[in-house]
Amino acid sequence: MRLVVMGTGPFAVPTLRALQASEHEVLVVVARPPRGRRREPAPPMVAAAEELGLPVWRPESANLSESQERLRGYEADLMVVCDYGEILKDATLGVTRLGGVNLHGSLLPKYRGAAPVQWAVLNGDAESGSTVIQMTPGLDAGPSLGQSRLAIDPHETAGELEERLSEAGAPLVLRVIGELAAGTATPELQDKSQATKAPRLSKEQGLVDWSRSAQKIKNHIRGMAPWPRAFTFVPMEKGEPLRLVIDRVDVVEGAGAPGPVAPGTVLEAKERLVVACGEGALELLDVQPAGKRRMAATDFLRGAAIKPGNSMRTDL
Repeated sequence: MRLVVMGTGPFAVPTLRALQASEHEVLVVVARPPRGRRREPAPPMVAAAEELGLPVWRPESANLSESQERLRGYEADLMVVCDYGEILKDATLGVTRLGGVNLHGSLLPKYRGAAPVQWAVLNGDAESGSTVIQMTPGLDAGPSLGQSRLAIDPHETAGELEERLSEAGAPLVLRVIGELAAGTATPELQDKSQATKAPRLSKEQGLVDWSRSAQKIKNHIRGMAPWPRAFTFVPMEKGEPLRLVIDRVDVVEGAGAPGPVAPGTVLEAKERLVVACGEGALELLDVQPAGKRRMAATDFLRGAAIKPGNSMRTDL
């Protein structure tokens, strides 16, 4: 099959490599254009395409009439889209013989949107996966052409899960393209009643709410890694509270205190850093104080005047 591959971020790179190594022909890699005037590093798909010797095109929008005309000129059989960053119109999808397919990092119809992997981890899901859909103008709403499933490790971050899903998605895309070429693909309509949203995260959402249970806060911290990263504020003897990024934690089994304590209260601050939650407690393992490198919480304690009874701030 003659393919136009559209993608910008890292999730699409394993699929591009698999397509280039297959019997199919990648005609061009289409990526989103540079933002602003500053010179930025090439996005992952552009870097991968250049490494593979593939032509790259970065239009302002694939939905412009001149872009559609150029895409039509490739005379491609199929458009393969993944981690691209723009919703494609019907007229854009119609420039190839078989339209477009999209690799999405969730078990659709669950988690439609820009951050499906992050929301799966944030919600503490035990399972995730990838779906290849036949593209429509709706957001991740097209018929499913195939799915693959992965168990989520209870300690892995959204970034780690996303990397595994991106690798597992490549053979799924190849399988679907093979079925489309053979005329054996069987599209299945998504159940709209089961659809959930996975909107893009913001930096502010990284703020830890200590009133939640220890397990939910751990899921929050896992889901915020590697971006925007979870954080809290630590009281200092002098000056403003210190912004502390939290990268890795573990639930402390059987943790307790002599009496009722407010969520966010430091329970231990010597051999380890333990903080009370709305239910249970968390041991902070890896942290990054503002203006410093990431470090073990034990190293942070050596230079920070934190004592049991201090309270982590849950407000900006």
